Amino acid sequence: MRNDLRDRRAETGESQADLAAAVGVTRQTINAIERERYDPSLELAFDLADHFDCRIEDLFEPADN
Repeated sequence: MRNDLRDRRAETGESQADLAAAVGVTRQTINAIERERYDPSLELAFDLADHFDCRIEDLFEPADN
């Protein structure tokens, strides 16, 4: 799944570790999502969207599009 998590994180000046702590996962999970090697659970996607105050669809889109 494509995402712009890295760009959003950069805009806020957060490290991967900061974001991981904020949403309750490991830094490695954030890294895997940013590299599009791991699709987050629906719960984590909601947590990330809530963290960035946006909709899930604003963060993620299917790789086919």
